[in-house]
Amino acid sequence: MPKLKPQTILPTAEEDAAITAAAMADPDAQPFTDAEWGQVKPQARRGRPLGSGTKMQVTLRLDAEVLEYFRSTGAGWQTRANEVLRNWVKRHV
Repeated sequence: MPKLKPQTILPTAEEDAAITAAAMADPDAQPFTDAEWGQVKPQARRGRPLGSGTKMQVTLRLDAEVLEYFRSTGAGWQTRANEVLRNWVKRHV
């Protein structure tokens, strides 16, 4: 439990029991059972999206106008440049 501020007032055991009983009596706010919690799945993943796992970091020199074009397309420009190169390889292999 985190350290509480000195002014924090905690409920007594009786008050806590009364609060719990009132919450349990509300038919619209029934707590999940352990089985229901087991079925809960996160709505969204945190962090960066998963990649293909096969990408390698390289240093690549590009013409200034090529780089400016892809950067001007906004966020995700490196992914789009990768897709253009991937399509070129598919057509030429």
